[in-house]
Amino acid sequence: MGQVRQARHVQAYDGELGAAVARAQDGDETAFAVAYRFVQPGLLGYLRGLVGDDAEDVASDAWLEIARDLGRFKGDGAGFRGWTSTIARHRALDHLRRQRVRPRPGGTEQDVLDLPSRHSTHEEALEALSTERALELVRGLPRDQAEAVLLRVVVGLDGPATARVLGKRPGAVRTAAHRGLKRLARQLGVPGEADEGVTDEASRTLGKSK
Repeated sequence: MGQVRQARHVQAYDGELGAAVARAQDGDETAFAVAYRFVQPGLLGYLRGLVGDDAEDVASDAWLEIARDLGRFKGDGAGFRGWTSTIARHRALDHLRRQRVRPRPGGTEQDVLDLPSRHSTHEEALEALSTERALELVRGLPRDQAEAVLLRVVVGLDGPATARVLGKRPGAVRTAAHRGLKRLARQLGVPGEADEGVTDEASRTLGKSK
């Protein structure tokens, strides 16, 4: 299952996720494992877009913090995905700051942070890309656009939740997403679409999270 389909799958089961989180907060370890299985694929995809091959290590650090602070969380399944994304993002940025003294092969911290926003292309074109190729294209976009696309398409957050994770106004996130859509559409060679049409198509076929 690709990252796009995984995001839709997790989003569709936010009710079950919220119930699992509530049970986990009461000490049910099995329920915590259920919540982990719902959230981890999208979270790991997001982190791969930020820190590349170090994503699993950063995810492990994030889950330690999630488990430790679980009792403080208040909200539903969608809120839990947003909360865990915020924690993962903080751990990723901490990791990237540490990399300043020893850059990872293949790019600097800024290279990795200059990411894109929501993909703007027909679903067939996006589905034809491997996960690695898709994330590579995402990493080539400006940071604000990249994080918007990772959170909305890979993690499956809606616009307001994405804005909260990034600490930005919803309008700024929408603008970044729109620009990222147009840029990625050009890279993928989407033919015969006006800018607005491409953006609308991406919203329908990729996000399904407005």
